[in-house]
Order: sequence, then C-alpha cells, then structure tokens
Amino acid sequence: MLTTLVMTVIGADRPGLVQLVAARVADHGGNWLESRMCHLGGQFAGILRIEVSADKAEALMQALRGLEASGLQVVFHTVSGTPVAVSGTIASLELVGHDRPGILRAVSAVLAQHGLNVEDLASERVSAPMGGGTLFQARVRVAVPPTANLAAVRADLEKIASDLMVDLRLNPAAGK
Repeated sequence: MLTTLVMTVIGADRPGLVQLVAARVADHGGNWLESRMCHLGGQFAGILRIEVSADKAEALMQALRGLEASGLQVVFHTVSGTPVAVSGTIASLELVGHDRPGILRAVSAVLAQHGLNVEDLASERVSAPMGGGTLFQARVRVAVPPTANLAAVRADLEKIASDLMVDLRLNPAAGK
C-alpha cells in the first residue's frame, strides 16, 4: 500500500537543497510525483507530492525532519484516498498594473464568488518600462466549474479592473 505525502519545504536558499530532499525521498523508495519550487526573497520555497510505501512513510518523514539541522523546515500532510477529479474547464487569467496593496484580494474575491478554484498562481513585482514605477503581474490558472458563467466572471473582473488600475485578461485555456 502506498502513502501520498504533500509537503512544504523552506529555508535560506543555497545550492544543493533540492538534492538533499530528493536523496532522502529516493533512499526511502519514494517516488517524486510533482513539485513547484522557487527562490523568493532569499529563501528557497517549495511544495511537493510524493508516494512512498506505507511502511516506509514514517522513516522518510523522520529523515526529512532531520534536514532542519541544515536550516530546511519541512511540513507534511498525508493525503488519504484517491484525488477527486474536478469537472469543468480550465481558464487562464493574466493581470498587470501598477503595484498597490489589495490587488489579489479583489481579484480572488471575484473568482471565489463565482466558484472558481485557483489551481496555480504566479505573481511578481517588476520595474515598469521607461522608469514608470513598479508593476504587479500575475498569471493564474483557475478551474471553472460547469455551473459558472465565464462571461459573468469576465464582466465582474472588468468592473474592478478600473478601480484597481490593472489590465485583466481571462481566457479559456487553449487545448484544455
């Protein structure tokens, strides 16, 4: 029987952190299924999902907890059962505008109001071209349930776009 673990890892960024985690997973017969990892503000941050034999799961978690001595914090969540397949479609949302607090709060409120689930979100602050200040950019992939009306979501996003002073584009994902 297999156990699925979803975990977060975070620590001061330096070469070799992924190798430390990957070696412990492999040493315990674990299978690395998927992950998202990046450098944020001098920190290495990641989430990953692995499968491991149920009889080796506790030993693997202990080995990964041992990485705290190397400055890497690891938090685990054991997943039980088979993941539920989400029905509906996938859409992408692109956002760009002058940076200010509250942009994601307003956008995510519209998404939640319509029952859309954020599947993936990447955001960053960048210098505006020609020295025009700082821009906030986000790319979001959302699951759109069959009961949601994408045109209504788009209309509600357009209503808040002018208040936020951002450009928003919501489109069904190509080939999805």
